[in-house]
Amino acid sequence: MTACIVGWAHLPFGRHPDETLEGMITRVAADAIEHAGIGPDDIDEIVLGHFNAGFSAQDFTASLVLQAGDRLRFKPATRVENACATGSAAVRQGIRAIDAHAAKVVLVVGAEQMTTTPGPEIGKNLLKASYLPEDGDTPAGFAGVFGKIAQAYFQRHGDQSDALAAIAAKNHKNGVENPYAQMRKDLGYDFCRQESEKNPFVAGPLKRTDCSLVSDGAAAIVLADVDTALSMKRAVAFRANEHVQDFLPMSKRDILLFEGCEEAWARALRKAGVTLGDLSFVETHDCFTIAELIEYEAMGLTPRGQGASAVLDGTTAKDGRLPVNPSGGLKAKGHPIGATGVSMHALTAMQLMGEAGGMQIEGAKLGGIFNMGGAAVANYVSILERIR
Repeated sequence: MTACIVGWAHLPFGRHPDETLEGMITRVAADAIEHAGIGPDDIDEIVLGHFNAGFSAQDFTASLVLQAGDRLRFKPATRVENACATGSAAVRQGIRAIDAHAAKVVLVVGAEQMTTTPGPEIGKNLLKASYLPEDGDTPAGFAGVFGKIAQAYFQRHGDQSDALAAIAAKNHKNGVENPYAQMRKDLGYDFCRQESEKNPFVAGPLKRTDCSLVSDGAAAIVLADVDTALSMKRAVAFRANEHVQDFLPMSKRDILLFEGCEEAWARALRKAGVTLGDLSFVETHDCFTIAELIEYEAMGLTPRGQGASAVLDGTTAKDGRLPVNPSGGLKAKGHPIGATGVSMHALTAMQLMGEAGGMQIEGAKLGGIFNMGGAAVANYVSILERIR
């Protein structure tokens, strides 16, 4: 282990028409520095995760982080992007700066403002994370891409509507306890299972409750090398942090296997020297409920084609053998693209420090994170453990 999370900040996700992207970025940056118990002078490097793709007229956004405090002036700042895994790409960039001994303390910020963009443009912006020669004309945008994945899964393994509704209901129930979640409402299984005026089909077998929320939001973490972290108030160490990139065209792979996710998990567990059963909980990328279902299989929780069993038998419930998305996941929390991966790391650190409030998993020791960009193209897995 070479890096630790020593502080964090998290804004509530949701529709925030009175916020600006700059305002969200600077607020979480300043709050995370304060939470870590340090000052701007202690920051050696800044990394911003911001997807953009047309959501913000202002580009070159890494420089906005410096607006959080005059003493950040002249600090190196870089923006990174890797579709819906942009936040985790920023985290990894910060870790690599520490690994290389180029920095001792790194500020990582993730942010996105999506809801001020007109609906049709939102769909076009998100579809840029697919392979346009094959999927550029997909109806319903990225929901349509995952609708096709869900339909193919149903054809191979049978109708999984019960399982998808159970995943949605689980995550919305968990989200009630998350003060940062966009939707803090227990919708219940029956509402998620039945088509209705408020829960229509969106794409293929996916209903509205199967899709994550378009959202505005920002989160930040402060990373430090282990020696520095052990002198601070908190130290949540990376036992592993792995990145696996797969082909962008779905035609070049079996999309129902999420092989990049599988490989990232295998590498991370091996690097950490643990098994999936050693983890106390997992925060995983439920951009759509079918994604969480396939991720159960790719992480090794169930055999292929049997992911439904993990949610239907209660394994992934908050009080189950391996709680998945105790935060409510993207389903309840919302999915501001650049902020999502940073949020997952901040929420996992909260859990391991025993500071997660109503979300808390009692006795949490090891936390796993899976964040992906595109349809299992950019795959990031972190395994975290508190060491102070």
